[in-house]
Amino acid sequence: MGQVFGCVRVKQSKVAVREHFGKFDGVLQPGCHCLPWCFGYEVAGELSLRVQQIWLKSEAKTKDNVFVNVTTSVQFRPLPEKVEDAFYKLKNTTHQIQAYAYSAIRASIAKLELDAVFEQQNGIAKAVQDELEKSMAAYGFEMIETLIVQIVPDDCVKKAMNENAAAKDKHAIAHQRKVIEDGVKGSVIASSCLDVKVE
Repeated sequence: MGQVFGCVRVKQSKVAVREHFGKFDGVLQPGCHCLPWCFGYEVAGELSLRVQQIWLKSEAKTKDNVFVNVTTSVQFRPLPEKVEDAFYKLKNTTHQIQAYAYSAIRASIAKLELDAVFEQQNGIAKAVQDELEKSMAAYGFEMIETLIVQIVPDDCVKKAMNENAAAKDKHAIAHQRKVIEDGVKGSVIASSCLDVKVE
């Protein structure tokens, strides 16, 4: 955006907020505009209409008391018809979205056990998306997409899960050996019985 001698240039995919003596007066679309500053008109600032993305990393506790680290991606943009709200109502949009998203993630995961958390990633993302849409619409923002990118259990839980899997593997191998051993014994006994009958 440039302003020389009352002329203002607004770049593509942006809008400028026009004020008249400090009060909101309208939105300037991309292109060249004449703003007679001597009559109290000025540009308060610009707002990008592009889709923005933020990454969130949060920790949440499942219903069965397991802590998981959740990585979430949120895409959003200001609504062109609500530029006034998007420009004036929030000072830091990203922090507000993070606060709502963290709250929704924790609330959703707290209702589920660890296995269900992995199975219902899309459901958790939908719950977060719905909460963000409901909350951020009042501030002039549209939520485009919310994705749960990764869910990782706490390190001690991962270690316990690996030990449990290893114990199951050892048990399965021991059971398999026992079955083979029983099969060999059975065939030896059957063979012995046949030898006895032949004599």
